[in-house]
Amino acid sequence: MSTTTAVVPLTLADAEALITTARQAAEAAGVTVSVTVLDAGGHLLAFRRDDRAVLISGETSTRKAYTALQLNAPTADLVDAVQPGGLFHTLPTALDRPLLFIAGGVPVRRDGRLIGAIGVGGGAPEQDHAFATAAVENLA
Repeated sequence: MSTTTAVVPLTLADAEALITTARQAAEAAGVTVSVTVLDAGGHLLAFRRDDRAVLISGETSTRKAYTALQLNAPTADLVDAVQPGGLFHTLPTALDRPLLFIAGGVPVRRDGRLIGAIGVGGGAPEQDHAFATAAVENLA
């Protein structure tokens, strides 16, 4: 008898809700951002870039989401780990898919299980982290 319970995966509706909340938080702070949502497999589920957001924010939001997903941790918590002597010092250059250890990527969990990640780029790292965190905390 199996005691494993299925966890509902991240849906498109969830992804849209994450993007909406993150963008509203950014707008309230007067910041233009890009927001990326990845599913548990690391595949793009949703993406939005504000019209006036810097172009590179699209790439940084995606890399932040990917990093948060792969390491199952907010990127804000990993910044020190890639410094010289840190646990993940060589990790940013060890993989084909680039990771980004700048605050703004947050894993998305449901019932304690990793189901995806959100990345926000365009503001200061602390702002991006706050916008992503607000979105995850608001997800029903």
